[in-house]
Order: sequence, then C-alpha cells, then structure tokens
Amino acid sequence: MAESDSGQDKTEDPTDKKKKDAREKGEIARSKELNTLAVMLAGAGALLVYGAGLAQDLMEIMRLNFSLPREVLLSPGAMGLYLLHSGKIAIIAVQPVLITLLLAAVIGPISLGGWLFAAGSLAPKFSRMSPASGLKRMFSSTALIELLKALAKFLLILFVALTVLKADIDDLLRIAHEPLEQAIIHSVQLVGWSALWVACGLILIAAVDVPVQLYQSHKKLLMTKQEVRDEHKDQEGRPEVKQRIRQLQREMSQRRMMAAVPDADVVITNPTHYAVALKYDPDNGGAPMLLAKGSDFTALKIREIAVANDILLLESPGLARAIYYSTELEQEIPGGLYLAVAQVLAYVYQIRQYRAGKGTRPEPFKDEVPIPPELRRDS
Repeated sequence: MAESDSGQDKTEDPTDKKKKDAREKGEIARSKELNTLAVMLAGAGALLVYGAGLAQDLMEIMRLNFSLPREVLLSPGAMGLYLLHSGKIAIIAVQPVLITLLLAAVIGPISLGGWLFAAGSLAPKFSRMSPASGLKRMFSSTALIELLKALAKFLLILFVALTVLKADIDDLLRIAHEPLEQAIIHSVQLVGWSALWVACGLILIAAVDVPVQLYQSHKKLLMTKQEVRDEHKDQEGRPEVKQRIRQLQREMSQRRMMAAVPDADVVITNPTHYAVALKYDPDNGGAPMLLAKGSDFTALKIREIAVANDILLLESPGLARAIYYSTELEQEIPGGLYLAVAQVLAYVYQIRQYRAGKGTRPEPFKDEVPIPPELRRDS
C-alpha cells in the first residue's frame, strides 16, 4: 500500500482535479512496449504489402548503377545525374514504408493515454542531473525490476527469432539457388514474415506491460484522506470565505431590493413583523410582482422607505405572510393569491382617485381577502 510523506496511507482514488493536474504535467500511463509493437507490426505489414515493389525498385537501381556505359565513366557530370536518379527511385520506393512507420509511431503512443502535449515536461529538471540521484536510480529496486524485464524480453524475442529462423531455414537455403530477381523478392518477403512473427512475440510483452503501466500510474495518483479533504476545501472554498461571500451577496441583494421599494404600488404589512412591496403593470398583462419583502428590522426599513416615498401601507397580516412565504423577489405572485391582491390593488386605485380629486373617499380597507388554505401561514 502506498504511503505519503506524512505517513498516511494513500487509499483514496484520485479526484478529477488530481488526474487533470497530472495530465497537464505529462504524468500519464505510457507503454514503450506498445509503441514498439505498433512500429514492428506496421513495418512487417508494409514489407509484406510493398515488398515486391520495393524489390523491383532495388533491382532497377542495381541495373542502373552496375551496368554503366563507357561514355558515362568518362563524363564527370553524368555520375551526378545517375546519383540523383537513383536517389529519386529509392525515395519513391521506401516512401510507402516510411509513411506507414510514421503513422504507427504516432498512433502507438496515443493509443494508451490519448494525445497529450505537456510543455512542462520539456523543461529541464536539474535533479535528474545529479550524479548521486543517478546512482540511486541505477541501484534501486525499480532499476532491478527493469533489468529483469529487459532480460525476459530479450529471452522471449530470442526464442521467437530462433523458432522463426529454424522454420525458415529451408527457404533461406533455397534463395541461393534462385535467379537474382526472384531471390531479391523472396528475401524481402521472408524478412517481412519473420518481422511479423517477431512482432507477434511482442504482443505477449505488451499485453503484460500495458496493465502494469496503468496500475503504476493509478498507484502514483492515489491520495490520502487528508489530501482529499484539503482539495475539497480548496475547490469549495474555506468556510469563513464562503460565509463572507454569502454575507456580501445578501447585502447587495438587500440594497437592490430597498432601491426598488419606491416603485411599488402598495406595501402590505403584518403590521410589524412582515412587509411585502407589490407592483402591478397593466401594460405588460402579467400578474403583480413582488419587489421587496422582509421581516422584523427589514420590514421596518421597507415601511420607512414606503412612507418617505408616499407609498400606501395596508395592514393585512394573513396576505402579507402568504406572499412572504410563497413568492420570491422579482417574481409574480402565485395564482391562488390573484383575487386577494386584486382587492388590495382596487382599493389602492380608489385611494389614488380620491387623492387626485376624481372620486369620493373609499371606506377603510377591511382585511377580509380570500387566501387558499395551501398558501395560508399562521402567525
């Protein structure tokens, strides 16, 4: 079981942030054996597919350069032209094989861990240049394990190579008695099949190495319980910081709410414990909207602002509590309170008409508005 510098056991799976940070540093699972397998298989396949054409081009180069006319030997400039022509044939001949190997060299590494470019991994690390650190790595248990792995790979590949050589010994001897053109083609095909069988031997090595690399990478990222808690705190924020942020948010929200009170049509009170400020815009065709609400000290401030701005105050304890508990700021009141609020607004409009000298003084407001049982809140 892995152990941290603090002595705590690393038993917790890495968090998403831990994995992301490790990936940005280039610390992901990679398998050199998988890369080697991909290149070997691609190279063997390319020789088998393009081998005949490669052999033909090779023979063309040999015929071109081993049967030179006498005038060419006496012309210094002609040799350069022969060299350029031979180089052109060689480039065209090996181009399919090189492209196949290039694709394998790219696909092999990204098949485990995906595509990654970590600039931080390119930075020089002076700790690796220390002779003491180098000697420590050379004689560590990890180095011994790598040595044993290399020896096991060597023995396995040697066994596969000897087996392939023994199976192909008759074909190798037969090449000496074949015509030159057929012998070259046969040789290329034989090399391709031999490389393919050796690559198949690497499949076993890669099948063992890939899970080991995944396990070691996961083990390196394991975390202690304390590290998980610290990271959670860093992501979520310290409790005191979060509390301060919430306090500032409440203060800002309350200032915005108080600034909206002068736009209200009416403030309904409890009369002292609750206060809600409503506004109705008939042009928009919506329901009355809650501009401000509060209890105790906040309710007192709402009433003070309402008085200072000549906003009508109405006492309706049941309706004030129902709106306070059922409606959020800057939201329309629920449908169950439409009738009750309509009676309040009707009284407000009558008062406005009276103050404008366009009507008689209405009767005092009677708190007999209908409130559905599901929206009623007892004091």
